[in-house]
Amino acid sequence: MELFQYNFFLNAVGAAILASISCGIIGSYIVARRIVFISGGITHASFGGIGLAWYLGLNPVFGAAVFGVLSALGIEWISKKTDVRQDSVIGILWAFGMALGILFIYMTPGYAPNLMSFLFGNILTVGALDLYLLLGLCVFTIAVFFFLLRPILFVAFDEEFARTQKAPVQFLNYLLISLVALAIVLNIRVVGIILVISFLTIPQTIANMFTNDFKKMIFGSIAFGILGSFIGLLVSYRINAPSGATIIFSFVILFVIAKLVQLVMISVRRKNLA
Repeated sequence: MELFQYNFFLNAVGAAILASISCGIIGSYIVARRIVFISGGITHASFGGIGLAWYLGLNPVFGAAVFGVLSALGIEWISKKTDVRQDSVIGILWAFGMALGILFIYMTPGYAPNLMSFLFGNILTVGALDLYLLLGLCVFTIAVFFFLLRPILFVAFDEEFARTQKAPVQFLNYLLISLVALAIVLNIRVVGIILVISFLTIPQTIANMFTNDFKKMIFGSIAFGILGSFIGLLVSYRINAPSGATIIFSFVILFVIAKLVQLVMISVRRKNLA
């Protein structure tokens, strides 16, 4: 409990809760839509924005946000309007963003920043601005899914049916892929570029083991995200390890435990039926 006396730890807890909410909602859409690979491409492409912003003397988060959203929209547009395969577009932007980011960072005069802080994050360095940005993302994401949940479900599970129901499919695709990009960028400070995709997929996969209801999956994802984040923060403090890595490690442990519980439940159900 002595940890709660420190402002940096309170900021870390706040960031973990807000990240779990935003990633829980958006990640449920990612898992349901099966676009995890797209999310990985956006994640790594956003590193180009970090490098460019650093070179121009701007806030790296701002650069990553602009680059991430443009990359997401580009993936959506090119894959729909041209004959280039989506996975090829993602692979190209993935490699281009990482190479561009590294190039600009090392072209910047003076001290080059530690790339580890961007790649693996550090939730213990989250400041007030980061919390406000995460809070804004949570509010906007909740509003979008509250008012547009039905058409979002149509698009996520059956895009062709959504078109027959005259749902704004193209608008929703662009809106949601932009939300995915913003969630990735704003959570880079929490767990980093390499690990943020885990925040968007592992809690959601755990929740999906026990329910196929999209709303329940969202709440379950948020709960597992918060639980894994708290465990990871405590482990990080106890063994003096990077917090981003311990959080994701906690998610994986929770996934293994959940899988074992699921197998036991299936075994008991089969015995009861027999």
